Amino acid sequence: MWGRNVYDSISKFLQFQLTVNIVAVIVAFTGACITQDSPLKAVQMLWVNLIMDTFASLALATEPPSESLLLRKPYGRNKPLISRTMMKNILGHAVYQLTLIFTLLFVGEELGQARHSAHREPGC
Repeated sequence: MWGRNVYDSISKFLQFQLTVNIVAVIVAFTGACITQDSPLKAVQMLWVNLIMDTFASLALATEPPSESLLLRKPYGRNKPLISRTMMKNILGHAVYQLTLIFTLLFVGEELGQARHSAHREPGC
């Protein structure tokens, strides 16, 4: 039961970490290529990784095993650590996060100005 719980926790940790790191690398590289300045400086990238590692480690260490884990068939020795479903989840979440981040990065200022001008009172 504990072995299956550890395996599941490591899988969740990897899925979370790979998603965060893929997004951070793509944002840093693409932002640096397009704007000639990285949107995430080195210290900011370190803070992102520190915070993400801390939350992921806490989640990994605090999930107790359940009896339902024993109802599942064991995984074979040759089963890949990152399954097809995990890869789809990682890529799907990365695309979603990248869409949101690039929207904020490249059109966020216009969105903020449009919202600010829409809420202006007449005569200001």
